[in-house]
Amino acid sequence: MTAVPIGTESQLVIAPMLIVLVAAAVTLLLGRRPRTRAAVSLAAGLAYAGAVAAIDWYVVLAPDAPGIATYQVGDWPAPFGITLVADGLSAFMLTMVAILGVASLVFSTRHLPGGEGRSYYFPLFHFLALGVTGAFLTGDLFNLFVWFEVMLMASYVFVAYSGGPQHTRAAFWYVTLNLLASAVFLLGVGGIYATTGTLNMADLAQRLADPAAYGLDPVPVVGLLGLLLSVFAIKAGLVPFQFWIPTAYRAAPPQITALLAGATKKVGIYAIIRLSFTVFAGAQVGVSLPGPIAGDSPLPFVGAALFLMGGASILVGGIGAVGRDSMEGVFAYSSIGQVGFIALPVAIAAMTTSPTLRRLGIVAALVYALNHTLAKGLLFLAVGTVRSATGTSRFADLGGLAGRSPPTAIAVFVGSLALVGIPPLSGFFGKFLVFDAAARAEAGGVIALLLAGSLLTIAYATRMWNRSFWGARTPAVETAAIDSVQVAVLVALAAAILTVGIGFEFVYEFAEAAAEAALDTDGYVDAVDPLEESELSDPSESGGDH
Repeated sequence: MTAVPIGTESQLVIAPMLIVLVAAAVTLLLGRRPRTRAAVSLAAGLAYAGAVAAIDWYVVLAPDAPGIATYQVGDWPAPFGITLVADGLSAFMLTMVAILGVASLVFSTRHLPGGEGRSYYFPLFHFLALGVTGAFLTGDLFNLFVWFEVMLMASYVFVAYSGGPQHTRAAFWYVTLNLLASAVFLLGVGGIYATTGTLNMADLAQRLADPAAYGLDPVPVVGLLGLLLSVFAIKAGLVPFQFWIPTAYRAAPPQITALLAGATKKVGIYAIIRLSFTVFAGAQVGVSLPGPIAGDSPLPFVGAALFLMGGASILVGGIGAVGRDSMEGVFAYSSIGQVGFIALPVAIAAMTTSPTLRRLGIVAALVYALNHTLAKGLLFLAVGTVRSATGTSRFADLGGLAGRSPPTAIAVFVGSLALVGIPPLSGFFGKFLVFDAAARAEAGGVIALLLAGSLLTIAYATRMWNRSFWGARTPAVETAAIDSVQVAVLVALAAAILTVGIGFEFVYEFAEAAAEAALDTDGYVDAVDPLEESELSDPSESGGDH
């Protein structure tokens, strides 16, 4: 794997960020021009998707693609300048954001809670996308913290968007928890800098792999990685940090909840994979845990923590979803359970010493994450469609939606089956790979947890369908005014779920490229090419290649 020189591919790295930044500024300047704002936002969303598709092809998937491209902001060399890195892993994550972002924007042009006077909705939407995009592309820990904060500041407003007491209370707890997480994040970043002398990820990986050459003591890295892992678990909504999800997801507008569940949650998963496997895996420090797992890196510690959190998330989320009394309540708790299916294969990858199984674990997590993005995005947008048509999403007030709007029913049915894992939908392949990774690891306990989670998914998906779409029509459903554009968005996402399943070979190749990128520490370091101290002392050595 070789770095791309500053040129066309390298400029592509920063293109998605520039698009959403310009879109945020323009929509803010447009003020009270709702139609123009919506049109500009949708155009920006499509341009963002185009830029991400260009990264996917020219950087990752094309026959002559380099596999990784970097952009040094202001031509300042790493590790002192701001480095942006696009590789298979970040491109895979950006693709999920692009798909769901366009769907949410189209939905928002038809249903904007709070009325057209809320001129800050679209700017905040693009700032949220900017934070997510920056987190996926940044090449250093401090800027990862910065982009987390950009993402969170926009999401704070969205959680309190409707302004009622329930929304204000949800926003209060959401802000409080995330401010605490941000403080812990900053503490961990400061500790890593004090320990290693750098925050650039490539430089950090290089120093941890050869601590003696840099005069470092890598032992504190395990504790500092534990701090960061707790922060990322909060962002991902893993147990025991999941309690903010139900209230926040109910409070935010459905199209924003779709983005929070389908895209921003994946920032936490991405950060765990990137830091654990690309940056910290080469740290020369032994970890002793009860049982046969041990190693010369912090990965066994990460795997053990993810196993506990992922398994608990599957059970807590699944059991919680079964007892909810509304569609968004079911889907919110379902998000807690489904992220456990993503965390467990990452745990397997971290705890194994087999390169093949490690790669399979990451591929399984990524494929399942893609399915979760599509299915959960569809289902939360379906909540918005049902709410705007009937004024409610409570099971007591629903019934007979299948007869009132068959396309909506079909789309929700497809999304539910994708969560269950029925072929040929995307969820089948994601769940199959997760079970395959657990079976190859001979992890009987993990298989039992996965089976329990799958049964719980069937239970709450069936209950949601029967209470909302089956039976006699209620008065709210009988008088419902279904928006055709919103339904078209749901059908398009359902078609995407089916397309991913039918064309899974291509998706699998993309996920494999992403897993290879996560595991290829040497390729990442070579691409970023951080300067050595000796190079800095001689300008003639550091001027030409950077």
